Amino acid sequence: MARTSRVKIRRAKLADAAPIAILSGQLGYPATVEEMVPRLEAALKMKNSACFVAETRDHGVIGWIHVSAIPLLEVQPRAEVNGLVIDERARSRGAGGKLLEAAEDWARKAGCAGMSVRSNVLRDRAHGFYLKHGFEHYKTQKAFRKKL
Repeated sequence: MARTSRVKIRRAKLADAAPIAILSGQLGYPATVEEMVPRLEAALKMKNSACFVAETRDHGVIGWIHVSAIPLLEVQPRAEVNGLVIDERARSRGAGGKLLEAAEDWARKAGCAGMSVRSNVLRDRAHGFYLKHGFEHYKTQKAFRKKL
C-alpha cells in the first residue's frame, strides 16, 4: 500500500459510504453500505463535526476519521475523535497521522482548546499511536450504554 507522501486527505463525501462501511468493519463496527449512507449523510450535515478520508490514487479510500466539537460546562470546548481507522494493509505508514492532523486543524478552527479520544483497553497498538501523536493517558473509565 501507499506511503504517506502519496496519501491525500480530504473531506468525506456521501460517495465514500461504501469504503467507510468496509473500514468501519475493520474497526470492529460492521456496517452495510445501506446502513452507512444515512449515518454519513447525517454526520456530513452536522456543523459541529467533520469527517475526513485518506485516499491514494491506486487504492482509493484507505482510512477515515470522524471528529466532533463538544461544548462542555466543566472544561473549555474540546474536540473528540469519534472514530479513526486505517485499512489494515496500510497501517503504520503515516495515513493515520495525517488524518489526525486534519482533525486537529479543524478542531482549532472550531475553537476547541484540546482533543480527546476513547480507545478500548484491548487496542494496545492504537494506544501507542495516540501517545506517539502527543496524547496523554489521563483516565481509565467504564463506558455504559442504554438503548432508547
